[in-house]
Amino acid sequence: MADLFDKFRTMETRYAAMVEAAGADPLSMRVERIHSPTEADVAGRRCVLLGSNNYLGLTFDANALAAAQDAVRANGTGTTGSRVANGSYAGHQALENQLAEFYGLNHAVLFTTGYQANVGFISAIAGKGDTVLIDADCHASIYDGCKLGDATVMRFKHNDAQDLDRRLARMDEPGRALVIVEGVYSMLGDCAPLAEIAEVTARHGAYLLVDEAHSLGVMGETGRGLAQALGVEDKVDFTIGTFSKSVGTIGGFCVSNHAELDMVRFAARAYLFTASLPPSVVASAGETLKRIAAEPELRENVWRNTHVVYDGLRDMGFQVGPEKTPVIGVRMPNVEAGISVWRTLLENGVYVNLALPPATPQGVCLLRCSVCAAHTAEQLEHALGAFRRAADVLNAQADAAE
Repeated sequence: MADLFDKFRTMETRYAAMVEAAGADPLSMRVERIHSPTEADVAGRRCVLLGSNNYLGLTFDANALAAAQDAVRANGTGTTGSRVANGSYAGHQALENQLAEFYGLNHAVLFTTGYQANVGFISAIAGKGDTVLIDADCHASIYDGCKLGDATVMRFKHNDAQDLDRRLARMDEPGRALVIVEGVYSMLGDCAPLAEIAEVTARHGAYLLVDEAHSLGVMGETGRGLAQALGVEDKVDFTIGTFSKSVGTIGGFCVSNHAELDMVRFAARAYLFTASLPPSVVASAGETLKRIAAEPELRENVWRNTHVVYDGLRDMGFQVGPEKTPVIGVRMPNVEAGISVWRTLLENGVYVNLALPPATPQGVCLLRCSVCAAHTAEQLEHALGAFRRAADVLNAQADAAE
């Protein structure tokens, strides 16, 4: 007889075959020790971390560590409840004020994770009779926020402002429509054509939400993201962000000039019914946000390193993402080749993310690299050398198959 676990047994069979082909378990790599933002012991090897999302290398920032320690001693390890039930700590309100000031806006709401920021805000603002139009390559948290709400959901072609235009033109009430895109997409590292998207959205009278998860800290004069870099912040109604990338900790937020944003606190289940951020996280995020705003050299460093890695991989013949950003997706010809290259890199002391379908655009297999401002020239040289050896292995396998 069928039971609830049948679906898991099918998945387990497929995954076991993949692990056997890889000679290692790609999704269960044990990180024994973090030595720095750019090095760790992974599966018994000292590795250069080239897949951490730690774009600015702030996870070991001295001021953030000290602030987190002070906050733990003063306020304990956690809040043990939601802000609605247990109240807001002074640190929560201070960080929301800091975020609003950082973006030059009037309102900010904290969430416990970036995932919950998307799920909570989208499901709260878009209800029955509303429409959400999302880029086809949007993150799973955006899709899940749409599912939790009761709005009509439409996908438009990835990075296609004309397709969005056509869909908005067919709507009777575009004022009840929310358009959602990302600043930098997390798999291939390509950017939204945000100026064109913003123009189309404004012309039809719809609202625009931009998830700046992977562009926060690395783009814009003060690190606010792609909208700042392109000079279209005044066309964006809502900005979602996360602390788990450039900010170097965990948490999420939404900022806006719309006064109604504060009502999300009463409408978003992901805000109402989950524990609020612990004091240590709030304190550390506040410190690293200060550095992001005050130190443009952090962005200069991450972009310098991005040029080295992107150009090096492209020159070796790897098929990299369409745009040069700190998120560098390396397309593999198939899953078997991706696993082989990933394993060779790990054996040579380089850790990257192995991204497998169906979690990838168009069902491709990717090796996802994320460049860090703290990477040294020596570390990048080592990483590119490992990719050269992986390319040799890949070419040898292709020759043997002919």
